[in-house]
Amino acid sequence: MKSYRKELWFNTQSRRQLLNITPQVQQCLEESGIKEGILLCNAMHITSSVFINDDEAGLHHDFEVWLEKLAPEKPYSQYRHNGFEDNADAHLKRTIMGREVVAAVTGGHLDFGPWEQIFYGEFDGKRSKRVLVKIIGE
Repeated sequence: MKSYRKELWFNTQSRRQLLNITPQVQQCLEESGIKEGILLCNAMHITSSVFINDDEAGLHHDFEVWLEKLAPEKPYSQYRHNGFEDNADAHLKRTIMGREVVAAVTGGHLDFGPWEQIFYGEFDGKRSKRVLVKIIGE
């Protein structure tokens, strides 16, 4: 069995942003040479997320509105966590959106259904953060 590991780094220009990282993850898969197996892709920071969904601007807007209703950024004073950093909402948003995705690898490709794409969700950005891609298989 082969194993492959790579870190992808991102630095968003805004506090919250969704990035389609499917091309970078597919590139990792190609580099690995693995044709059949399992791919794990996870955020390495507690205020960011990796998830699978549709790459559609209206849906991305809906995520932003929905997450802000569930865990509003302000007022900062509503959260006991806030003190050194005002990012309690980002921790909660990450919990809602999830830490990682696991995808089947078949024939050297991500074995996805229609419209499925991998996204990096940043909820406390403007600094470098990383995502781990780990692939095992043959």
